[in-house]
Amino acid sequence: MPSASGTTPGKLPFVVRVLAAGTFLMGTTEFVIAGLLPQMARDLGVSISQAGLLITVFAIGMIIGGPTMALATLRLPQRRTLVWALAVFALGHVAAALSDSFTIVLIARVVTALATGAFWAVGFVIATAAAGPGNSTRAVSVMMGGLTLANVVGVPIGSFAGQVTGWRGPFWALAVLSALAAAFVGRFIPTTEQRTEVSVRAEVGALRQGRLWLALTAAVLIMGGVLATYTYITPLLTDRAGIPAGAVPLVLIAFGVGALGGTAIGGRLGDRRPMATTITAAAATALTLLLLIPLSTSPVTAIALVFLMSLAGFTVNPVVTSLAVRFAGDAPTLTSALTTSAYNTGIAAGSAIAGTALSSSLGLTGPALVGTIGATLTLFPLIALAVIGTSQTTRIVARRATPAHA
Repeated sequence: MPSASGTTPGKLPFVVRVLAAGTFLMGTTEFVIAGLLPQMARDLGVSISQAGLLITVFAIGMIIGGPTMALATLRLPQRRTLVWALAVFALGHVAAALSDSFTIVLIARVVTALATGAFWAVGFVIATAAAGPGNSTRAVSVMMGGLTLANVVGVPIGSFAGQVTGWRGPFWALAVLSALAAAFVGRFIPTTEQRTEVSVRAEVGALRQGRLWLALTAAVLIMGGVLATYTYITPLLTDRAGIPAGAVPLVLIAFGVGALGGTAIGGRLGDRRPMATTITAAAATALTLLLLIPLSTSPVTAIALVFLMSLAGFTVNPVVTSLAVRFAGDAPTLTSALTTSAYNTGIAAGSAIAGTALSSSLGLTGPALVGTIGATLTLFPLIALAVIGTSQTTRIVARRATPAHA
């Protein structure tokens, strides 16, 4: 793997693009459920709010699985970890596609979440080390770009396919594509990759920084705010805005385009002005979600606000992720996993609270209110981080390593 020092300023190594391809598939499986909820609820014999648990348990699986798998695979060759993660990911989708039991599908979602957590934890470390200090936020942005591109391409295609083949069709497609991705990653992650000699104690010791926990808190709140609304966006669009069910995937494309744009903006601005970028974006997210409550009765306005909430919300993500990895210094693997866990803590909590709000007297606007509160609360850790500062004693991965063999 190229060293940080050997990375050309402004140019990212190819390995970062390879990792982004993996995150594309994992982003698709995490968020495509939002467009398939009504179908899955009918087919599995549960309510829509119960079907929303398929998003919640995936998030919980990543919350637990990310740090656990990061520590469990700490001394394994990184390429092998990535390949096995993708293989387990594929098998989880096969199990879900073959089952008629909601419980089994839930369990399969947890298994795929564990695999996703392992992939992200190792992938972020590889990407930031390969890119070097000057390009670390851009590298994170490109990796997360795979996630947001999933919302532009993967989720809408999955939603369209689900309308034609049923929800199992997208699950079978993801199983096949992730198996192919395992072979692809095995081919393009260099055989000369490095295995670090960092101990579990060093990884845990890196968690003592208060700045790190402020960044993680911001990650929890911003993702919880956006995904609380997004999880139940389909009933809002069809029953309140009056958008036909067949057109919902087009709105999901708008969400994905906004997320992709936000990730790119965060990647470009985050290395130079991290706090100004994140504070502005979080405030804009809160305002957009608040406006969605009264203005979602118009199809045009609803679509515009869905786009804006993802554009502003996803601008925060690459910046706080990069800051968290930087704050960890020479022991970033566990921190990388915890960053992923933080996002999914937000998703799990946000979607669960939003489901309760949806079933309450708040009705269809309940999730947007939950999202508004989450995005507003994001400002507090970001402002605290701005006051403390982000630059002192910050380092990028620069560790002693020995060659590993896949």
